[in-house]
Amino acid sequence: GASGIACGVIRNFYYQPAMGAVMNESVKIWESDPQAFHFHQCGYIAVVPETQDDDVASIYERQIKGGYEATLVQGEQKVFNYMRNIFPDWRARGLTSMLYEHRSGFAFNSPAMFGIANKAEAEGVAIQTGVQVTGFDFDAGNAVTTVHTNRGDIEAEQIIVAVGPWVGRVWEMLGLPDKLDVRGRDGQLHHDQEMWTYWRLLEGELRIDPKEYVTADGKMPPVIHFDSREPLISSMTGKQINEKDGLWGVYWKQDRHGVQGGAAPENLGHAAQIDPYGPASEKYAVGQEFADTWTAGLSHAIERFESCHHVYDHTPSGGIGCFTADSFPIFDYAPGIANVYVVADSNHGFKMIGVGQEVAKVVMGEHSSVLHPFRYGRFAEGDLHPVSKSPFPWG
Repeated sequence: GASGIACGVIRNFYYQPAMGAVMNESVKIWESDPQAFHFHQCGYIAVVPETQDDDVASIYERQIKGGYEATLVQGEQKVFNYMRNIFPDWRARGLTSMLYEHRSGFAFNSPAMFGIANKAEAEGVAIQTGVQVTGFDFDAGNAVTTVHTNRGDIEAEQIIVAVGPWVGRVWEMLGLPDKLDVRGRDGQLHHDQEMWTYWRLLEGELRIDPKEYVTADGKMPPVIHFDSREPLISSMTGKQINEKDGLWGVYWKQDRHGVQGGAAPENLGHAAQIDPYGPASEKYAVGQEFADTWTAGLSHAIERFESCHHVYDHTPSGGIGCFTADSFPIFDYAPGIANVYVVADSNHGFKMIGVGQEVAKVVMGEHSSVLHPFRYGRFAEGDLHPVSKSPFPWG
C-alpha cells in the first residue's frame, strides 16, 4: 500500500482520544530505535483557523496529561509571531491556534520498512514476499483452516489480515458483507451503510536543495500541517482555488531531494481499481490540479515557496487508501470467524507501529485497552469516534 510511498508522517495530532492512545504507544516504539527506523524527531506543527480552536485545545490538554511534550499557542498575532520565529518569511494570516508536538516527526518509509523487517527476522520470523492470497477453506464451525495462495496452500491455526488498501478484497474472500448497520450519534440505526470507502491520496514533491528549506537556526523544520479559510490563489493562473471561506489544508516536510507533502484526499466512492497500485496507475496518479493546490498552499504559507510550481516534480505519485465506515481503523476478529484477526488500518497505517504488539496481546488471549475502541461492534453499538472540524478524513 502507501507504506514506502507516502510521506511517512508520525504525529499524535488526533482529536479522537483512542487514536491518541494508539499513537502514544507507537511513538515509544519509533523512539526506541530511531536509527533502525529512520525516524527523524523534528517535531510536528499544526496551524489552524478559529473553527478548530476548541479541537486543538482539547488535543493539547490530553497530550500534556499523557506526558506527550507539546506547545500550544492561541491568538492570531501570537501564532503569527511564533511561526515567524521558526520561519522568518512565514506570511500566512488568519490562523488562531498552533500545536507543536515535540516528539513527533517523520520516517523515511522504505528504509523504515526494511528496519522493521530486520528486527522481525532477528526474532526468527520468516518473511515470504510475492505471495498473493487467493482464497480460504473453512471448517464446520466457520474457522479458517487453509489459506490458498499463488505459492501453494498454507494450513494455519490463526490468521492475521493486515493488507492495507486490499482489505476489502480479503474481506470479500472471507465471505463477509460489504454493508453494515451503523448507529449514529443521534441514536438512530442506519441500515446497509457501505463497509469500505476508497480515497485517492494526493501527495507530491518539490525538487529543491533541502538546505533551502530549514528553520531560522538552520535546522530541519518540523512537519507542518496547515488548514485555512483564507483565499487560496493559484501561482499558475492567479485565480482563487477554494470557494469563498472554503476550508482547505496542506501538509509538508523536508525530504532527501527537496520538500514532500500533500493535500486532502479525493473520495472515490465504494469501489476502486487498486492494482496497479499508486504511481504505477495512470488513473490514480496525482495530476495538475493537485500540483496547483499544493504549491499554492505552500506559497500562501511561506514566502520562499513563491512560484514553487516551477520546481514541482511531475514524477507520478499518489495512491489509494481503503477507509472504514467512520474513517478510523478496525482492529478485531472478523465477525463470525473466530481465528481471523483483521487489521483494517483505514489509511492511518504507517505511523501506528505500536499496533502489532497490541494485536499480539489479543491473539495470545490478553485484553488490549488500546485496541478495544476499534472493535467492529462499535458501529452497531453507536460507540463511534468523535469527528473533528478538519478537512482531512483522518483528522
